[in-house]
Amino acid sequence: MNRTRPGVAQYVLLTVLALAFLYPIWWAISSSFKPAAEIISSPLSIGALTLDNYRAMFADVPIGTGFANTALVLAVKGAMTMFFCPLAGYAFAKYTFPGKNALFGVVMLTLMLPTLVLIIPLLLEMSALGWVNTYQALILPGSIDAFSIFWMRQTIAAIPDELIDAGRVDGAGEFGIFAKVVLPVIRPGLAALAVLTTMNVYNDFVWPVVAVNDTSHQTLQVVLATLAQNITGNRIGADFATVWGELLAAGSIAMLPLLVIFVLLQRHFINGILAGSVKG
Repeated sequence: MNRTRPGVAQYVLLTVLALAFLYPIWWAISSSFKPAAEIISSPLSIGALTLDNYRAMFADVPIGTGFANTALVLAVKGAMTMFFCPLAGYAFAKYTFPGKNALFGVVMLTLMLPTLVLIIPLLLEMSALGWVNTYQALILPGSIDAFSIFWMRQTIAAIPDELIDAGRVDGAGEFGIFAKVVLPVIRPGLAALAVLTTMNVYNDFVWPVVAVNDTSHQTLQVVLATLAQNITGNRIGADFATVWGELLAAGSIAMLPLLVIFVLLQRHFINGILAGSVKG
């Protein structure tokens, strides 16, 4: 098939769009190194650079605790998602059993439920189990979610059945087929799922702010949400510019992990999106 190369106008348009998306990130990071007063008085200029905003932010808010809690929740919850959801997707894609379509329909119906509808039932369940203000409450709800199962089911459905049958003919067990045949083929889809799971867990705010109310279990997003109150509460006479300087410093630190993860996995993420969007 003949491919037409992008013209100059398309490159110019893409460059302008890229700059438009990158400018807010550049402004936030560069402004976090400016004196607090200059952020308000000269928001677009680049003057003297200082680390005062970062020093004050680390002194005023427990952002380290938020990072540690988020890392723990992300590691355990992400591992559960990456282990169980591909297995469930494999079962729905390649096995035939009674009630399969009905069960998958129930799984898909849960996608239509807004998160806010589930907050009260989940909170009552956590309270009955005695898990309020615990890591179990942050990790277990949503660790095996309908979207991840659907994503894996669509990705695995594109694998030819003959490839799986060949593994059975060679004498491999079902878990052996999944580990040695299926997983290498769906690696781009797994990378995309890993990026999406990381973003969802890292940016989750509604459930953590409901499930825990003590500072020792607060995740990063909850810490960031209460940042302004903590700054003004810890420092008498803190003005608007001071709050903005520390907010930009905390936001710059918080966005870096996701930027690094996306840059490292962007090729696999895009390939996974394309692989999961069609069924062979």
